[in-house]
Amino acid sequence: QVQLVESGGGLVQPGGSLRLSCAASGFTFGNYAMNWYRQGPGKEREFVAYISAIGGITNYANSVKGRFTISRDNAKNTVNLQMNSLKPEDTATYYCNRVLSRPADYWGQGTQVTVSP
Repeated sequence: QVQLVESGGGLVQPGGSLRLSCAASGFTFGNYAMNWYRQGPGKEREFVAYISAIGGITNYANSVKGRFTISRDNAKNTVNLQMNSLKPEDTATYYCNRVLSRPADYWGQGTQVTVSP
């Protein structure tokens, strides 16, 4: 079955960096575009970044553009999110998921990112 395991979160000061990873299994990873999402305290889950199946196309939410970089390694079935110049408003639980034509019915446990002095 589909499994998505996010890791790499933590506590970081404003202006700092973190690199998140998502290990995927249970499906043919290289056939799917992937997204990163986040859900902050008291907020709806929101889109953060997109990468195409081969990795040649990326897209970002305006709030993270120029600070975050999404990448993937299809040989290792992983998708990563490099986060630089972090701000307190980036505090959230971060999730990855494959891009589907229907709402996702499975989510991993996410990884918590806290940006605080």
